[in-house]
Amino acid sequence: MAAPSGPSPSMSSPRRFLVLFDFDETIVNENSDDAVVRAAPGQQLPDWLRESYREGHYNEHMQRVLAYMAEQGVSEDSIRSVIEKIPPTPGLLALFQYLLIHQQDYEMVVVSDANMYFIEAWLEYAGARHLFQRIFTNPASFNPEGSLILLPFHSHSCQRCPENMCKQVILQDYLARRQQERGCPFQRVFYVGDGANDICPSLALGPKDTAFPRREFPMHRLLAQMQEAKPASFHASVVPWDTGEDVVDYLKKIVDKR
Repeated sequence: MAAPSGPSPSMSSPRRFLVLFDFDETIVNENSDDAVVRAAPGQQLPDWLRESYREGHYNEHMQRVLAYMAEQGVSEDSIRSVIEKIPPTPGLLALFQYLLIHQQDYEMVVVSDANMYFIEAWLEYAGARHLFQRIFTNPASFNPEGSLILLPFHSHSCQRCPENMCKQVILQDYLARRQQERGCPFQRVFYVGDGANDICPSLALGPKDTAFPRREFPMHRLLAQMQEAKPASFHASVVPWDTGEDVVDYLKKIVDKR
């Protein structure tokens, strides 16, 4: 996915819109933490490791999974190959292409509880890494011994989120910093996600903004329940999507309102 020729948007007027993407089951059509197990011996984990997971401590669990894979001699090439083969979510590449063509309008960011190695490996293979100004995710890199070392992103006090990441904190900090750097706020913010941990950042969206929950995934079901129980608690528009083309159709209507 090559970048078009012409002046860089950063050299002209600031982009009007911010689009934030989750990664697992949003950009890619699978959970990358599940996919990487295909590189393990027998393409599965031992029972003791699967059963070691504790609610709210998934990052710790994946640290143990990756340590186990290193102990079993799973190479970086094997892990990268599995990650690169994860299919994109239907229509996602069409959405990327649309945003590339209109890059003068859209700033793009990833906010994910996956990890940096998986996300960058997949985006680079797809030719889409250059589209994203920032990737907010758990740090991960291979050490000299060949082990993929995973760390938590940050600590926070939010009671809704796993201990290693609150996406609302990330979103609010980013909006404040970019407004200071740009000299103006984004006109609209769009959040594209699928999971329960995408609810918290969506709560920070305003009435001009839009949450795109993947249809029939946890984010969609939870937002529907929230809107029914407490309609005034959620301010943004909610636009469920099945494919990336659904998001493109909605964004086209916004861009046309110049």
